Amino acid sequence: MATSVQTNTDQVFQRCVAPDCGATYDVGEVRTSCGTCGGLLDVSYEWDRLDVPDSLRWFEKKWARRNEPLCRSGVWRFHELLPFAPPEKVVTIGEGQTMLSRCDGVARYVGLNTSVGMNTGGLFLEYEGLNPSGSFKDNGMTAAFTHAHTIGAKRAACASTGNTSASLALYCGVSKLMQAVIFIGSGKISYGKLSQALDYGALTIQIAGDFDDAMQRVREVTEQLGIYLVNSVNPFRLEGQKTIMYRVLESLDWEVPDWIVVPGGNLGNSSAFGKAFMELHELGLIDRIPRLAVINAVGANTLHELFEVRGQRWNGGQIDHQTTAKFYDEMNEQNRRASTIASAIEINRPVNYEKCLRALDICDGVVREVTDQQILDAKSQVGASGLGCEPASAASVAGAKMLRAEGIIAPSDRVVCILTGHQLKDPTATVAYHTTDQEEFNRVLGSRGVQRAEFANRAVAVPNELDEIIRAIQLNS
Repeated sequence: MATSVQTNTDQVFQRCVAPDCGATYDVGEVRTSCGTCGGLLDVSYEWDRLDVPDSLRWFEKKWARRNEPLCRSGVWRFHELLPFAPPEKVVTIGEGQTMLSRCDGVARYVGLNTSVGMNTGGLFLEYEGLNPSGSFKDNGMTAAFTHAHTIGAKRAACASTGNTSASLALYCGVSKLMQAVIFIGSGKISYGKLSQALDYGALTIQIAGDFDDAMQRVREVTEQLGIYLVNSVNPFRLEGQKTIMYRVLESLDWEVPDWIVVPGGNLGNSSAFGKAFMELHELGLIDRIPRLAVINAVGANTLHELFEVRGQRWNGGQIDHQTTAKFYDEMNEQNRRASTIASAIEINRPVNYEKCLRALDICDGVVREVTDQQILDAKSQVGASGLGCEPASAASVAGAKMLRAEGIIAPSDRVVCILTGHQLKDPTATVAYHTTDQEEFNRVLGSRGVQRAEFANRAVAVPNELDEIIRAIQLNS
């Protein structure tokens, strides 16, 4: 897409993440890759020429101005840390009003101490399902949508396993500023998410293939038709997703946790988190950087395979691309498709892979893979604690449990697990896990390798008789 507008490039600009390239572009230019080397782009800032607070506590005063749209938003409340757009161009619908909840029940399941204070340890769940579209995607979408609005885009497109499409459709529907065009794969989206895109009025294109196929096609189509692409290969998306970490710090009274644990799909969140902590540390706003754990599903484990098994690293930006190419060639030869109950991370070719390697380097990170069985068992424990999440979200809790069992996470560590989406994004998996109908369990979960529902909360069937109902309640209380 060739559209661009001129902006103040000496303070805010786009820069190639490859250190041996470092090409820069105007912030008003629409790009998803470097025109010199083809690498990914960052939104970069000349911080010493911008008005940046000298303490994160400065942002607390914005709570008193919640009648103002930018202060009400949990993204734009931190505008000084993502100042790429003028305030009058910002498009916000009140995203980012999420909560960080200490959860001792899940802490016990993971194996963490519970007899600690709010700011000294334990397990915390960052519940991004409270966003307007029900997932973390709204953090990035408000930023990308704002950039699209700034440059005058009339259409915006994405490939999606469901959450991105719901978010884009919502922003288009509420603002009426542009049309949403959504690419989905065949059979690779939950009804809870698809219903949002359809209801919000998006033009939905379903292709024969999976997310990786849809991603390839949407990049081609947006380039040819001049449509604004909002997938997380868009660097402005990740600027919005940085703010998830700002809110985590805010909820912890600006104390840095020991661990951030996040599901890994297209790797936008992990990449954004790494950038957030890198910038905060460079600005002197935090004195240390937490460790990062990125959790793949076994059926979509590209990052785990390349990072933990084949030893690929950021290496100062000198990435061994031959290792990546060889692995992708193997997947092509075997016609290997991503397959997991955690549809939101059912991705084999993550577009932010290189930025994630950088984040893992910045945060001394690790990568793990968990089975669908482990994901659903962890999901049941999150739900039993009152914070229902979609399956992909629970990968973070399953991964934390695994790392605790390995002794990598200590029982006294303060751990934040990111819950990326609301339970109602994919209720089918939840109902199947708790069902008494073995045929339904096998149909939805058995084919995914899930053999049991260890923590099932099954309905109790009784006759329509008062005595029998009372007896059932007494027996199960």
